[in-house]
Amino acid sequence: MNLIKSTGTFSFYTVLSRILGYFRDILIAFFLGTGLLADAFFVAFRIPNTFRRLFSEGTFNAAFVPSYTAEQKIGKSNADKFANKIFNLLLLILLILTIIVEIFMPTFVSLLAPGFVDDNEKISLAINLTRITFPFLLFVSLASFFAAILNSNNKFAVAAASPIILNVVLILTLFFSANIGDNLAFSLSYAVTISGVIQLLFLHLFVKKYFLIKLSLNFKIDKKVKFFFKKLLPSIFASGVTQVNILIGTIIASFQTSAVSYLYYADRVYQINLAIAGIAVGVVILPQLSKYIQSKNKEKISHIQNKAVELCLFLSIPASLALLIASEEIISALFGYGSFKFESVINSSKALFYFAFGLPAFALIKIFSSFFFANDDTKTPFYISLVSVIFNVSLSLFYFREVGFIIIPIATSIASWLNTILLFIFLLNRNLFRFNQSFYYQLIKIVIASLIMAFLFNYMINYFTYYLDFDNSLKALFIIIFVLISFIFYLLVSFLIKAFKLSDIKNNY
Repeated sequence: MNLIKSTGTFSFYTVLSRILGYFRDILIAFFLGTGLLADAFFVAFRIPNTFRRLFSEGTFNAAFVPSYTAEQKIGKSNADKFANKIFNLLLLILLILTIIVEIFMPTFVSLLAPGFVDDNEKISLAINLTRITFPFLLFVSLASFFAAILNSNNKFAVAAASPIILNVVLILTLFFSANIGDNLAFSLSYAVTISGVIQLLFLHLFVKKYFLIKLSLNFKIDKKVKFFFKKLLPSIFASGVTQVNILIGTIIASFQTSAVSYLYYADRVYQINLAIAGIAVGVVILPQLSKYIQSKNKEKISHIQNKAVELCLFLSIPASLALLIASEEIISALFGYGSFKFESVINSSKALFYFAFGLPAFALIKIFSSFFFANDDTKTPFYISLVSVIFNVSLSLFYFREVGFIIIPIATSIASWLNTILLFIFLLNRNLFRFNQSFYYQLIKIVIASLIMAFLFNYMINYFTYYLDFDNSLKALFIIIFVLISFIFYLLVSFLIKAFKLSDIKNNY
């Protein structure tokens, strides 16, 4: 496996999906803004979408890939039997969960958006919309199972491309609904679930080469299956701790008008870098790292771990600096149109600014957690994540009345750095990871290249401030140009000071 190329493939489709996601959100911001309809839809969308991220963005992989890889080592028939048992049990659990939640949806939504309870119109709308969107969880979770099969066979492109379907379907719905005058929030909600069905069918077309489904309720839950589900539950929480923190933030933010929307738009911006620097790298290294751990190849284990952390920081540090410098200009350029007023830009950019402090930590959590997962340990990251979430909730609740929704991104970033530090300490104590000497030199070079890039980016933002004004209709074009120039400049500086080497592209792990 080539780490750079595999991550590049995964990242290409992820970036394409996120670009379409931004286009989708620009349209939603234009038509819905940050009012009642937007808040209700974002709650209805965030609930299944958060679970989708918990399952699909490396979390299901974390528990499945090491176990499935071990079965593949024994033989394909063993791997197929194991996978079919997992698929059938997962299908049964998801069906029961979906039915229960649909029946008790008023209670479910009230728990996840308690700030809506006193507003009958808002809570009623959120309940109705969430009833429509929730089945998306069933389809996308099963799609994540297929993606894990493909990833286990070092096939990352299709799995990375599948989320594009959601964005394409929603974009088409936005154009169609806008033209025929339908209730946009309901149209979008139906589109969410329909996209889940299409995504499942799309992945099934490609997974047939490696795995054939055998539907059956007559299967034994043996030790291997029990061990898998024992790993899965903590891995969902541990690998998806950032999403758990954001979901909790949404619950708390529901008590402040439009705060859910502000956090949603800020979340959308930093997620693109997290998907590349954290999720992509974590997903790509897991199958190969699991194989090296099983064969006890310590040299290869250390090499791939150090390169993964190095690549994670190479991608996340400059992105964090860019968001700190131009959070307001970026939010304005991406979403500041139509119903998305200047006040919404200011509030969303404040949230993005504080999320930016935690961006490297969000990404490192994915990488460090993968080191535990590859060793079949999901409990340690789970307990650490639990401490992080408790800290986050305590900090958010304590200061929410005093400073409002802005405490949520602040608390999330602080809690994520706490999570990262604790993961690192436990990795060291258990002798599961050590930095090699070359890493420290590379880190210094990455920081230098990032600071030089940040100086150029800051200069362009300040010198060409007129072109990024809220009322400038071409502001999105200019921010994209400035970002591209800065990124190319960063790569050039990194190449010159050898923070990035051509040999890394050719290197197989």
